[in-house]
Amino acid sequence: MPEPVVPPGVRTLEVLPRTPAPPPTEQTFARKPSWLKVKASFGPNYRELKGLMRDAELHTVCEEAGCPNIYECWEAREATFLIGGERCTRACPFCQIHTGRPEGYDTDEPRRVAHAVARMGLNFAVITGVARDDLPDGGAWLFAESVRQVRALLPACGRSLLPACGVEVLVPDFRGRAEALRQVTDVAPDVLGHNVETAPRLYKRIRPGFSYAGSLELLARARAWLPAGCATKSNLILGMGEERQEVLEVMADLRSVGVELLTITQYLQPTREHLNLQRFVPPEEFAELKAEAEALGFAHVESGPLVRSSYHAGQMHKAAVRKQRGELPAWAAAEA
Repeated sequence: MPEPVVPPGVRTLEVLPRTPAPPPTEQTFARKPSWLKVKASFGPNYRELKGLMRDAELHTVCEEAGCPNIYECWEAREATFLIGGERCTRACPFCQIHTGRPEGYDTDEPRRVAHAVARMGLNFAVITGVARDDLPDGGAWLFAESVRQVRALLPACGRSLLPACGVEVLVPDFRGRAEALRQVTDVAPDVLGHNVETAPRLYKRIRPGFSYAGSLELLARARAWLPAGCATKSNLILGMGEERQEVLEVMADLRSVGVELLTITQYLQPTREHLNLQRFVPPEEFAELKAEAEALGFAHVESGPLVRSSYHAGQMHKAAVRKQRGELPAWAAAEA
């Protein structure tokens, strides 16, 4: 299979000027606008999963990160798990995860994630992880083994409880190692996500250690190597200093490498030590960008102030497969 080609005109970081740290604005430490407030809704599935997690002493990104969509996602029996440890070898200034040399390499983690998925009776699981530049494969085996473990365990968990479960992986760039990415695509996750997050002009400051062109290349390779029925996905965060035209150009770049699913989100500054928030983006602008993205041909777009990259993950995969083959994916068909 020929190597995918990065779209013409995409510049590598070496020719981009370093972006200075954005200063605070009036909105940096202002009160959050009304559209960022969420009302808790405790449905029966949410209450059941909450009890299961408490009894089993399990933890999800949904809880640890205080995701505003936890009530809705858990009610749909969708959840996100973080693998690879609590320390990341990258230092993105907008991210809450601690930077440092990871401690240990937990090869039993994929088995525990699979058991958590089964215990929770999930319809769709998202598995994300920290960057592990200390490992030769960048942590690729952990992602691949997590998918294998989930799929191997599901039939033994009682089909009346959990007929099938879709699996999405949200991966780092593996330092551009094609063989590492191939480990993950070979297990054919239902969705392979890799987030570009922002415009290439801002990468030096916002995504140190990452390459915009390298991220596009990863997504192009993933689309070329994944079978039909699988989808590729990415995320854009607004409010970090990007310009509207830059957002449109990034969306076009993502479509040019075959990305089918897109989430567009609002940056919320975790602490005063993190990257300064530049602005709160109004819901109307998110709606406009959603329309622009859909016009480019994305199979499904989630765009809004409270959207996160794993929001409506199962619904997004259903939309991609419907567009590809005119049918539901196997996990959703079993659920129905």
